[in-house]
Amino acid sequence: MTVAVKRLYHVSAFSWYIYVVRSLAAKDGEELPPGIFVYGGPWKYLTFLNLLLQMFFFGVAALNDLHPGKTTQTFLSRFRDFLFSVFVFPVGSFVVLLFWTIFSYDRELVYPATIDAFFPPWMNHAMHTFVLPIILGEILLQPHVYPTTKLALTVLTVVGVAYLSWIIWVYVSVGIWVYPLLGRFNSAGLVFFFFFNMTVVLLLFKLGGKLNALVWRRSGLY
Repeated sequence: MTVAVKRLYHVSAFSWYIYVVRSLAAKDGEELPPGIFVYGGPWKYLTFLNLLLQMFFFGVAALNDLHPGKTTQTFLSRFRDFLFSVFVFPVGSFVVLLFWTIFSYDRELVYPATIDAFFPPWMNHAMHTFVLPIILGEILLQPHVYPTTKLALTVLTVVGVAYLSWIIWVYVSVGIWVYPLLGRFNSAGLVFFFFFNMTVVLLLFKLGGKLNALVWRRSGLY
């Protein structure tokens, strides 16, 4: 894959996510439909945090493509690989898979119908669909060095507990769950659901590593 193609892909993905995030920001001030509450703003939603993660990653990847300095580029390359392997692929895939799985079962648990009038269909797919093909394209475009499973598990667990603590704080503060689905569980169910989700994310981390190795070992470039 030529450097020019990588640059174009990374800059295009970075620009796309800037556009999506700015489009979401432009919604600020509009009357919120039932199913969305003000407390915590968009920062309480994993979907929004994932968009920022994807945007940041592709910004780093584009900078790595463009920066001529060898030392800085080595640091950026390592940072890029760590971001992609531990967060971008697992979390991005998780958001897409979990959203559409729950949506197919009962959309009111994750994306109430009242939200359709607030977010146009393209924006819904930008947040919950297009993320997956873009990160799969990244795997085909660029080999990534993966950290050990132990390191990835440690980092993902810390971040996962931090996010869980945040949404529990939101619930304690306003008495409303960020996701209606969570209101269906008792305390034991919430613990099980959290560990189940963490297991899925870890499996997606392993899947990303397998796909990365499959694509680049066969090509002789990894």
